[in-house]
Amino acid sequence: MEPKKEVLNHLLVVMFNQILNIEEKALKKGPYKNLTLGELHVIEAIGYDATLTMSTIATKLDVTVGTLTIAMNNLVKKGYVSRVRSETDRRVVLICLTDLGQEAFMHHSAFHKEMINFTLSVLNPEEGDVLIRALEKMTAYFNQKYLE
Repeated sequence: MEPKKEVLNHLLVVMFNQILNIEEKALKKGPYKNLTLGELHVIEAIGYDATLTMSTIATKLDVTVGTLTIAMNNLVKKGYVSRVRSETDRRVVLICLTDLGQEAFMHHSAFHKEMINFTLSVLNPEEGDVLIRALEKMTAYFNQKYLE
């Protein structure tokens, strides 16, 4: 592999693993120790003050509704999420965060904000713009290649 490609591959792999590790450690040290990282990502997909269907959440996370149901059952038992019937169509079940779920969402959002603030603080404005454009292109490629 060419040196530039080797460096880029190494940096992407290391950074991906570091972010997952840091998220996992922050989760275990924080007030939401009973959540798994996957459950936290479900909470993040629901978002603050939103009511969504299981299908919508599954699509956001790129998982099956069956897979999501397992995580959702655990989140309901742990008190982070509640299921409510739609007032307009009683057949539809909507998912929303409880107060505890909203707190966990805000806590995790603060973690992400800290990571982004640090990243932008070590780059000049032009470097920040270049990084954003590069990540947008990479995201578009991955979405097209692997998610469609």
